[in-house]
Amino acid sequence: MSKTDFASLSSRELAPYIQHTKISVGITRDEIIAHAQETVEYGFGAAMVPGPWVKTVADTLKGTEVPVATALDFPTVGVTSSAGKAAEAAELVRLGADQIDIGVQIGWLKSGDFDAFRDDIAGVVKAAGVPIKVMLELPLLTEDEKTAAVELSLEAGVSYLKNASSGAIETASPGNIRYLAERSPVGVLVKASGGIKSRAQVIELLQAGAACAGTSAGIEIITDTASSETASY
Repeated sequence: MSKTDFASLSSRELAPYIQHTKISVGITRDEIIAHAQETVEYGFGAAMVPGPWVKTVADTLKGTEVPVATALDFPTVGVTSSAGKAAEAAELVRLGADQIDIGVQIGWLKSGDFDAFRDDIAGVVKAAGVPIKVMLELPLLTEDEKTAAVELSLEAGVSYLKNASSGAIETASPGNIRYLAERSPVGVLVKASGGIKSRAQVIELLQAGAACAGTSAGIEIITDTASSETASY
């Protein structure tokens, strides 16, 4: 099977690779409903929203095939207990989440507490029963830590490896996406995240091996209205 020529995709064809993200502070009900409706209108691959708005978005998207995605132990990763993280994951799924991005315990990894690092993730995988994406914060890790993070995440049963939680950690780099893609077995995908705000970036990340890209600038990207002033997390 030939590889996809991402550069030749139309805006409508590129949109499904983008997870339309709105996770800023102070989002109103009208804004989150509009966000969900935009996901359908533009053909994005998922609506990524804060946990408290999952039910509202799930209700808005009912009858469509658009997945509801959310995140926990975020935006500062590794600040939620393992039991709390698993319980929250189960609750988010009950409310309508189809995918969950999770923070991981970078401090445990750096301390050599590998079993605890893996089990923290595995607890969420088991409790949720939906695809789990681990935000590995690769720029914060040594080469040995990167290797361990990937291996332990795979042992835990994740569905996606993700380079970082947001642009606060890194602007998604093709090198880090390629690193994850080369280490992902069949059935495990890669998500790119962090400061993605142009069509060229999305294409480069997909060519590097990402299955999807999370960005708050999706509309600007596919309508070719992004500029140097465009913000993205």
